[in-house]
Amino acid sequence: MPDKPSVLFVCVHNAGRSQMAAAWLSHLAGDRVEVRSAGSAPGHAVNPAAVAAMAEVGIDISTETPKILTVDAVKEADVCITMGCGDTCPVFPGKRYLDWTLDDPAGQGVEAVRPIRDEIKALVEGLIKEIAPGPAA
Repeated sequence: MPDKPSVLFVCVHNAGRSQMAAAWLSHLAGDRVEVRSAGSAPGHAVNPAAVAAMAEVGIDISTETPKILTVDAVKEADVCITMGCGDTCPVFPGKRYLDWTLDDPAGQGVEAVRPIRDEIKALVEGLIKEIAPGPAA
């Protein structure tokens, strides 16, 4: 793992789970990790329920936009994490691939998105311990 690992979160629409995961990783790891997210068929906007759920914990993702998954994004990442959405990444030797099985927040209200947000936070905290441990908080 390089000094500053790079993580790519992938979900089909890049509008909910992957956006929340990227925001958690940026928030919790700071500049110790390079963070990106993308989707194979990006939506038009980030899921409003995901925006609201993250705002409840003080993280603003309202200005984020879904991005298209590119081969280059995968090549540049040390860790590629799909979000239980059946999306696939191009596979390159030497990369670490994970699949986090998470419920889809699409079409759900903030009440249904909160547990997904919290599950993502726990997974991200575990990932940070593995790839970018830092000083104790």
